[in-house]
Amino acid sequence: MMTNLFSVFDPSAIFNFSLNWLSTFLGLLMIPSIYWLMPSRYNIMWNSILLTLHKEFKTLLGPSGHNGSTFIFISLFSLILFNNFMGLFPYIFTSTSHLTLTLSLALPLWLCFMLYGWINHTQHMFAHLVPQGTPAILMPFMVCIETISNIIRPGTLAVRLTANMIAGHLLLTLLGNTGSSMSYMLMTFLLMAQIALLVLESAVAMIQSYVFAVLSTLYSSEVN
Repeated sequence: MMTNLFSVFDPSAIFNFSLNWLSTFLGLLMIPSIYWLMPSRYNIMWNSILLTLHKEFKTLLGPSGHNGSTFIFISLFSLILFNNFMGLFPYIFTSTSHLTLTLSLALPLWLCFMLYGWINHTQHMFAHLVPQGTPAILMPFMVCIETISNIIRPGTLAVRLTANMIAGHLLLTLLGNTGSSMSYMLMTFLLMAQIALLVLESAVAMIQSYVFAVLSTLYSSEVN
C-alpha cells in the first residue's frame, strides 16, 4: 500500500534520466504562444497579475531595488505556479513535490544573497545578527540564533513547498483508491469531496508559489 501510495512521486527513469522532469519546462512551449495571439481576457488577466506582483515586489525591495530585480522573482513565481498546476492534472509528474527542484531553486538564490551581502554590506550583515535593543548579556545567544535562522532559510523554503504539494497529492490519491469499494451513495459524497479538495489544492498551488516568491524577495531586501 505504501509503495502504491508514494509511487505518484517516483519518476520512472529512462536511460538513467527521468523524462518526467521535462514537464518542468513545458511552460517554455505553452506560455510564449499566448503573447503571439490576439489579446484575450485571459491574457489581460495574467498581465494584470504580473503587474500587481511587480508593484508589490518593488515595494518589498525598497528604494535600493531596481526594476529588473522584480522580474527574477516574477519568473520564479510563474515557474512554480505552472508546475504546481500541471501536477494537478492526471498522469503529469509534479516536479515541485521533490526537494531536487525546490532546493535547486532556493539554495542558489540564498547563496547569492548571502555572498552579495557579506561582500558589499559587511557591517550591515553583522549588525543584522543582533536586533536593536538586545541586552548585552543576550547578544552572544542572539548571534547564534540569527546565524542558525539564516542558514536554514533555503531548507525551510524548499521543504515548505515540497510538503504542501505532497500532502495534497497524498489526500487525492487516498480518496481515489478507496472509491472502488464503496456504494453509489458514498461514491457521490466521495466525488464531491475530491472536487472540493481539488479546488483547495488549486488555491494551495497559487498560495505556495506566492509565498516562495515573496520570501525570496524579503531575503533579497535584507542584504541591501
